[in-house]
Amino acid sequence: MARTIMLQGTGSDVGKTILVAGLCRLASNRGLTVSPFKPQNMSNNAAVSDDGGEIGRAQWLQALAARTPSSVHMNPVLLKPQSETGSQIIVQGKVFGQARGRDYQRLKPQLLGAVMESFATVANGRDLVVVEGAGSPAEINLRAGDIANMGFATRAGVPVVLVGDIDRGGVIASLVGTYTILGEEDRNQIVGYIINKFRGDVTLFDDGIRAVNQFTGWPCFGVVPWLKAAGRLPAEDSVVLERLVKGSGGALKVAVPVLSRIANFDDLDPLSAEPEVDLVFVRPGDRLPPDAGLVILPGSKSTIADLEEFRARGWDRDLQTHVRRGGRVIGICGGYQMLGRSVADPLGLEGFPRAVEGLGLLDVETVMAAEKTVRNSKAHSLEHDVPLTGYEIHLGITQGPDTVRAPIVIDGRADGAGSADGRVIGTYLHGLFTGDAYRRGLLASFGIDGGGMNYHSMVDEALDELAAELEARLSRDWLEQLLG
Repeated sequence: MARTIMLQGTGSDVGKTILVAGLCRLASNRGLTVSPFKPQNMSNNAAVSDDGGEIGRAQWLQALAARTPSSVHMNPVLLKPQSETGSQIIVQGKVFGQARGRDYQRLKPQLLGAVMESFATVANGRDLVVVEGAGSPAEINLRAGDIANMGFATRAGVPVVLVGDIDRGGVIASLVGTYTILGEEDRNQIVGYIINKFRGDVTLFDDGIRAVNQFTGWPCFGVVPWLKAAGRLPAEDSVVLERLVKGSGGALKVAVPVLSRIANFDDLDPLSAEPEVDLVFVRPGDRLPPDAGLVILPGSKSTIADLEEFRARGWDRDLQTHVRRGGRVIGICGGYQMLGRSVADPLGLEGFPRAVEGLGLLDVETVMAAEKTVRNSKAHSLEHDVPLTGYEIHLGITQGPDTVRAPIVIDGRADGAGSADGRVIGTYLHGLFTGDAYRRGLLASFGIDGGGMNYHSMVDEALDELAAELEARLSRDWLEQLLG
């Protein structure tokens, strides 16, 4: 039977995803067969697994770290927020339904069976399974019916390591507070803790370790520094967008408006890694920068709602000015739909039936359809005559005169649309910029040498760096017990 460990956090965004990825790569480097697992995830950054369903982008990355094919069973429950109170529910890769927060709490006990089934599938034949929790087990108001943290751990008998983020402050109180409010059964599942994102001399926290041990009796399995390699990996949570620094001084400024339901924004990671690209995430209250050469409209979980928000912020006027000045625009998935003349949702798939006017930069119209397209795809860029690989996750059918200038062919069929002057294009293909040849061609069209960066190799090297850092920083005794 597979050895299993679960990393839970004292809160969200404490670095669990990166630690799980690093442990998966470390185990793989030692010759173990290892798989990641996350019972429940909430993210609009989704991926298409190798077996053809939707999972959180983080579990796709962790599978890459583990050098194993990704599977819908690695993330059996995925919540994709569509509004402030409601989400689309994906179960074992397929749409299960939609629910508001309170309704979902009542649904969770029904989903535990799927979670346990997927866990058994993932663990079958593996040496090790590294499980990631969601949020914090200290949210005891959500403990009843829990499938994401202690509800899963106690049911599956999986030992838990608690992760505390020292960078945000109050890590001792977070750890001791979690110990204090957990019930005895949940508390007994925790075998130790890890301090994450430490800056400076780790010996300065020796007294902190003694204090935590005095209150909880838990051993510390390591103090992990701020992992620079993590910055070269795809980010999952949109919370990271709030911390991104604006302006890197690159020759080409690329502006990305950040909307409330932004999805699959890791599409932009390869561009941000290019030294000659100044990727600017435009936030509410800011204007689209007038000196941007390219504006990218990324994916959206709710195209119509984000389109209305785009207008409310005045970005529609900024975008029109950008195009009149000769600037270029690329729309991906929901962003592509927004660029057309109209978006209609006759079935109310994004809330209630309605149709809205689009931005009018492409002569196409989109109608939302009940059937969801979810697939990995091989493609070809007609503009730069280079191969591409990516994936599609979308609702909607887009048609109109500008589709005759489709910029991409996906699996032998034309995809997307282009304006007559070629300055505005749209496509349903996610992963567009991960293609090194495509990215070089795009930058060359702006008169920029894209250099020789291999994006996939860069990500793989970053995972190896993570593994090496964790091997150096985590308790040797604990790692030997876990990895053998």
